[in-house]
Amino acid sequence: MPDSIQRWMRELARLTQSGRFAKAAQFIQQSMAGTPVEPSSGNPETVIKRPVSDAAVAPEQAGHQGLSLAGQHTEAGLTRAYILYLPPAAASPTARAPLPLVVMLHGCSQSPDDLAAGTGMNELACEQGFAVLYPAQSQDANAGRCWNWYEPGHQQRGSGEPAVLASLTQAVITQHGLDARRVYVAGLSAGGAMAAILGQAYPDLYAGVGIHSGLASGAANDLMSALSAMKHGRSTAASEATNEKATVLTALAPGASHPLPTIVFHGDSDAVVHPDNGMQAIEAAIAASELDIMDSAAPMAVVEQGVSPKGRGYTRTTHPHAEIHLNQAEHWLVHGGGHAWSGGSAQGSFTDPDGPDATREMWRFFSSHVQLERRSARG
Repeated sequence: MPDSIQRWMRELARLTQSGRFAKAAQFIQQSMAGTPVEPSSGNPETVIKRPVSDAAVAPEQAGHQGLSLAGQHTEAGLTRAYILYLPPAAASPTARAPLPLVVMLHGCSQSPDDLAAGTGMNELACEQGFAVLYPAQSQDANAGRCWNWYEPGHQQRGSGEPAVLASLTQAVITQHGLDARRVYVAGLSAGGAMAAILGQAYPDLYAGVGIHSGLASGAANDLMSALSAMKHGRSTAASEATNEKATVLTALAPGASHPLPTIVFHGDSDAVVHPDNGMQAIEAAIAASELDIMDSAAPMAVVEQGVSPKGRGYTRTTHPHAEIHLNQAEHWLVHGGGHAWSGGSAQGSFTDPDGPDATREMWRFFSSHVQLERRSARG
């Protein structure tokens, strides 16, 4: 056996035995592509390109659908893999403005590819012209690949998973010249709960938050309280305490000039995360907004009933903001909807193709909000 092949096999064995499977996959892909491969340096910022399309699409066609980049990022002692989708507009020499960014957080047992397939966010990004970042939870950090939203060490600015996710967001903005004033975060289930935490902890980084089948920031502080909140919703006392905390944190957060706009989707038949959690997430957003409307008459909520193109009913409640003339919060209660991304594709897991299109509605909501004042989100 040639010495070069022996060295190749030794390096691959070293990566797999140490559990660095993403790095091992990158190593194999580089080798198959004929790219010179050196032993791993442990650099967490390595990025590889891959076509967005599936194997049935010719490589020359893949470029017309955008570009997908895979890499890893380290912050606060944590390393997380990610996939970044860039639409064709990102490579256009005639592009006039930096692209917005939507950060998408998967749920338990999901992966970035699964979430992308189920939500169709990349297809909408290609149509509308924005980038999408999909961080991946490590199985070493959580056996079910859930974001650890219920642990105190992962609920605060500057520590744990919020720190690495915020730092990754900033790194992607800088590296790819994205629009720092139009950055949004959304997630499904545990990803929705972590999105709520990121929105509260980093209002100077994210201009809006989307919570699908998730929970409000501070809904739990350990595994037992998490299971209770998921099954019953948060207690009234806990809700009041969290709303008060959210109001104070919004006032003190660096760069916070107004409360973070929030859109929530939740099925009223969700048997995994009780639908009351969606209402509580909206209540937290409204409670924080009282900082800005103390001297004004609070606008009345607007409630409307609707039916999706595929026949699933919903109730949409919007909460206008008194000063910025936009909806501060939107709550979509999907009637008959379970623990699933509303309007999603059957190509992904935890989707409800019959529901209203949460992907398009979230982008519509996000795109109307721009970060008015932004400072460094580190710390």
